[in-house]
Amino acid sequence: MVIATLHSTRFMDSAPAQVYATLLDEGTYLASQSTMYRLLAANGEVRERRDQLRHPNYTKPELLATKPNELWSWDITKLLGPQKWTYFYLYVILDVFSRYVVGWVVAHRESAVLAERLIAETLAKQGITRDQLTVHADNGPSMTSKLVVHLLADLGVTKSHSRPHVSNDNPYSESQFKTIKYRPDFPDRFGCIADGRGFLGNFFPWYNDEHRHSGLGLHTPASVHYGQAAAIREQRAVVLADAYAAHPERFVRVMPQPPLLPTAVWINPPAPEVPKAQ
Repeated sequence: MVIATLHSTRFMDSAPAQVYATLLDEGTYLASQSTMYRLLAANGEVRERRDQLRHPNYTKPELLATKPNELWSWDITKLLGPQKWTYFYLYVILDVFSRYVVGWVVAHRESAVLAERLIAETLAKQGITRDQLTVHADNGPSMTSKLVVHLLADLGVTKSHSRPHVSNDNPYSESQFKTIKYRPDFPDRFGCIADGRGFLGNFFPWYNDEHRHSGLGLHTPASVHYGQAAAIREQRAVVLADAYAAHPERFVRVMPQPPLLPTAVWINPPAPEVPKAQ
């Protein structure tokens, strides 16, 4: 009788506590809550009995760049405007291998039309050819718009998207936005859109051409993006060798070497394979 009641159309999606209370309110005592749970457990049914929304299993993007203009990441962030609840929108396209900002714009709103125009202009400026580039973004409306999707398809650019609600699938864009907003001179608010454009018009040349990036062996994004970093590293090695020759006692055991340049940059590197037991 108890199991039949729990399986009935009326109560099949209800927890035992709900069944127990409903029956009591109707003047019926069928069994205690613990008995209901015990009988369900004996039938292997102690679980969430209501139908659950099932999310699809999204594939984790695993993207590799071994040179510039092979993998780009782009995103949009809000900049606080002059008054509460007013914003400007900063669009940034970043080369993942070199961390070079290849394109950016500040606008009054988030717009698929503007995103398409920025991407098209940046692809042309960088001379991207078909089947050369993957562009990664999150799942915002501009990123997944038909305008952007069709543009990339027409130009032979592979599109990639982060998994929904997974913030670390787009780490390089997120890190770059953090670099902008943690600058000592970054304002709490921008008085107008011209102020935002002026600030970022100064920031991005500094970031690309002067900022020595820790992830790039302390080279600038521009020197890596445009193939100058290897020669700069060689010159650094000469300076260090001369310093070592002049004062070897200042160094511990070996001659110092400049940091290595990156050879591969991943978004979500694949997990290492576990060797099979023999």
